[in-house]
Amino acid sequence: MKYDFTSIMNRSGMDAIAVDGLGLEGAPASPGEGFDIIPMWVADMNFPTVPTVPEAITARTNAPHYGYFSPREEYVDAILKWQKTRNKSADLTGECIGYENGVLGGVISALSVFCSRGDNVLLHSPTYIGFTKSLGNNGYHIVHSPLALDGNGVYRMDFADMEKKITENKIHAAIFCSPHNPCGRVWEKWEVEQFMELCRKHDVMVVSDEIWSDIILDGHRHIPTQSVSEDARSRTVALYAPSKTFNLAGLVGSYHIIYNKALRERMEKESSLSHYNNMNLLSMYSLIGAYQPEGYEWVDELCQVLSENVRFACTYIEEHFAGVRVSRPQGTYMLFLDCTEWCRAHGRTIDQLEKAGWDVGVAWQDGRMFHGPCHIRMNLALPLSRVQEAFARLDRYVFNA
Repeated sequence: MKYDFTSIMNRSGMDAIAVDGLGLEGAPASPGEGFDIIPMWVADMNFPTVPTVPEAITARTNAPHYGYFSPREEYVDAILKWQKTRNKSADLTGECIGYENGVLGGVISALSVFCSRGDNVLLHSPTYIGFTKSLGNNGYHIVHSPLALDGNGVYRMDFADMEKKITENKIHAAIFCSPHNPCGRVWEKWEVEQFMELCRKHDVMVVSDEIWSDIILDGHRHIPTQSVSEDARSRTVALYAPSKTFNLAGLVGSYHIIYNKALRERMEKESSLSHYNNMNLLSMYSLIGAYQPEGYEWVDELCQVLSENVRFACTYIEEHFAGVRVSRPQGTYMLFLDCTEWCRAHGRTIDQLEKAGWDVGVAWQDGRMFHGPCHIRMNLALPLSRVQEAFARLDRYVFNA
């Protein structure tokens, strides 16, 4: 491979929540004596980003002035080329693209356009904790439609349940997570089409969180929600960012794609009201650096690395951890472990299981905050050697101790 996905990064003392945040409220506990930290909770990566990102940032910081600025044409041009190349959005124009400080902020701005505080909003469960917190904090009521595992262990939408929830709860806004976090589903075209047809039938507006759309594994293909029909194109606010793809969350910066002119103007107005939704100078240069030709190569290599990590982890679980179930993710780098049967068989609680992992340095994450009652979320975006070490510790000290 051309890029480095094998070196073990020392992130300690460098402001990384994944390692420096252990022991804080809501975080895993620090490991016991003799064990180093293997960070497998926060959804960021333990790989150095593509070199063109620090090159672009460094080149700009060498000019010692950081005052007010306007976005460069290269910023929008880079997004247009990225979307047209990777998502086949041939007719996308620059006027459809708008800056967002973060995907969650964009979600709230869109909901403020679509509905009123106190309204019901449809989401699938398991549910990303960021949705739960941001919607709750802003007065929206979440109505969950559970995803269900089919006979092949693949998470599927329950369209009958969704329609029932929409009609009974007078729902006119939905959040669609594509690919899905934490389940890792990359939706097939027919699934997106059927979901959007249901939304058309009941006049449900859609916020499509596609922040994971570049991290697609083992030959699967991302289907942009707006691409499946003219109606879907018109009723959807799609949200993207380079942050998950290139590990840039600390720099802040996302963007929306909205084809509907009236909706776009209302969204931009809503986003402007806080006077806070302004681009950071270095986030602009980080995106420009990421969306260079090297970035395309880097992401392709990243997806190969993550696909191998997922194959190793899921095979190891199947062969060594009796009573633990996992649906093999098709995108993202997260596993969502169902430990119900293991806990029942061993007379242990999910709290005890989580702590056993934390004690040996496997900093995995409580899945209950994602609406998994006896689940653990696990980040595999590490060098394979660290993933292998984590599973060896879980085997020896936790699941088969």
